[in-house]
Amino acid sequence: MVGRPVDGKLALEETHRFGNRPVRVNGTLHWDILALYQGVLDGLRAAGASAGAPASVGIDTWGVDYGLLDADGALLGNPVHYRDARTEGMDAEVDRVLPAPELYALTGLQRIPINTLYQLTAARHTRQLAAARRLLLTPDLLSYWLTGLEGTELTIASTTQLIDPRTGEWSQPVAEALGIDLSLFAPLRRPGDPAGELLPGVLAETGLPGPVPVTAVGAHDTASAVAGVPADGRDFAYIATGTWSLAGVELDAPVLSEDSRLANFTNELGVDGTVRYLRNLMGLWLLQECLRAWEAAGAPHQLGPLLERAARSPGLRSVVDAGDPAFLPPGDMPARIAEACRRTGQPVPRDPVETTRCVLDSLALAHRSAIADARRLSGAGVRTVHIVGGGARNAPLCQLTADACGLPVVAGPAEAAAYGNVLVQARTAGAVRGDLPALRALLRDSVDLRRYEPAGDPAAWDRAAARVRPHEEPAHGA
Repeated sequence: MVGRPVDGKLALEETHRFGNRPVRVNGTLHWDILALYQGVLDGLRAAGASAGAPASVGIDTWGVDYGLLDADGALLGNPVHYRDARTEGMDAEVDRVLPAPELYALTGLQRIPINTLYQLTAARHTRQLAAARRLLLTPDLLSYWLTGLEGTELTIASTTQLIDPRTGEWSQPVAEALGIDLSLFAPLRRPGDPAGELLPGVLAETGLPGPVPVTAVGAHDTASAVAGVPADGRDFAYIATGTWSLAGVELDAPVLSEDSRLANFTNELGVDGTVRYLRNLMGLWLLQECLRAWEAAGAPHQLGPLLERAARSPGLRSVVDAGDPAFLPPGDMPARIAEACRRTGQPVPRDPVETTRCVLDSLALAHRSAIADARRLSGAGVRTVHIVGGGARNAPLCQLTADACGLPVVAGPAEAAAYGNVLVQARTAGAVRGDLPALRALLRDSVDLRRYEPAGDPAAWDRAAARVRPHEEPAHGA
C-alpha cells in the first residue's frame, strides 16, 4: 500500500497483493516466511514503479509469532504458526510456575494459548531454541532482512505476554520465573522510531534509488488498525475485524484487576502510549473456514450471495461462543459449529445459509459482550462503535453489531491498518503533524464511512446471550 498526504487528505493506493499460505511439514504448521518476504520485495518494486521511491517504509503484521536467528544472523527454520497444536496444555504448565492471577497482574494479557509466552514454553527443550541467539517477532524479522538492523517494536512486543504494560518494558519477574532469556530480544523501539535504511541488495532487488528509510510503526496490525480508527473524541469502542475480531476501547493506562482477568481482557500497547484494552474473538475466521470446508466438499459458495441470503434468513435461531478455543484450529468448521449448537440444545444449522447466519449472529453477540465488559471494567464511556478492517465491508455483520450493542456503528475504513501505518510514517517524515486525534481527523476527511443505526428487539439479544453465557448480565444500549 502506498500512502500520499495530498491537500489535507491521505490517499491510499494498493499496488501489490500476495497470498499468505501456511505449510504443514511433518505435522507442524509453519508460516512460509520466505514467500512472504518475497511478497514484500515484489510489493516494494511495484510501489516504486507506481509512485517512485518512497519517503519511508513501515511494516505491520499479526502478533505473537517469531523467527529464531543463529549467531551469524541466519534463520533457524521456518517460524511456527500460532495455530499449531504445540501450545496445547502449555497454559497449565505456566500456571504451575506462575499462577494466572499473578501473571495477569504483571502483564495484563488475555489467557490465550497463541501468546509467545506459551510458544516459548512449548519450545523450551528444543535444540533450535538452544541454538538461537536472537528472537525477532514477524514484522521485526522482515524489517531486519530489509535493513540488517535488529529491533523489537513495542506494540508487537506487547503481544508476547512478556511486557509490563505499566512501564512499557520487559517484565523481568515473568522471564525469570519461566526461564526465558530476555537477551534473545533485540532492543525495544516505539512507533515513529527509525529502523534503518533499505540495504543495497534490497535496493538492487526492488529497483528503488536509495536511501530509503524504514520507520517503526504500530508493528502489530491491530495497533496500526486502532490508530486508523476515524473516531472523533475518546468515547468510542472499536472492533478491528478480519481473521480475528479485536473488540474493546482505547485507554491511557492498563486495567489489571482480577475482574478484568476473569473477563479475559487483554492490555496491549498502542500508538502514542495508548493501551488497547480488548478481547480477542475468533472473527471472520469462522466464516473463512466454513467457505474452505464447503469448497473442499465440492460445493463452493460465493461470499457475497451467501451473505445476502443469510441476512434475509431468521435471526438468532442458533448462536455459538465466538471466543471458544474449540474454533481456533483449522479444520471442518461447519461440523464444529453444528456440534456446539447440538451441545447447547439449539437447532443445528441445516445448510450453508443457516450456518452463515449463525456465524454472523454469534459474532455480533460476541462484539456486544466484549464492548459491554470493556465499558464495565474500564469505566470508559462509549457512544459509538467503530468497525474497521475487512469486516467493515460486511454490511450484515455491521448492522447486526449495531442491533446487538444498541449503539450506532460507523464502518470503515477496511484498510485501517494500512492507514494507521502510513500516518505514523508520514508524521515521522514531517508530511503530517499532530497527535493521535489530529491524525484521526485527517483520516475522517480522507475516507468514506457508513453509519448503521440499531434496530430490532433488544430483549432478543439478551435471550440469545443467555444461551451462550447463562450468567451474563443484559448489556444492551448506552
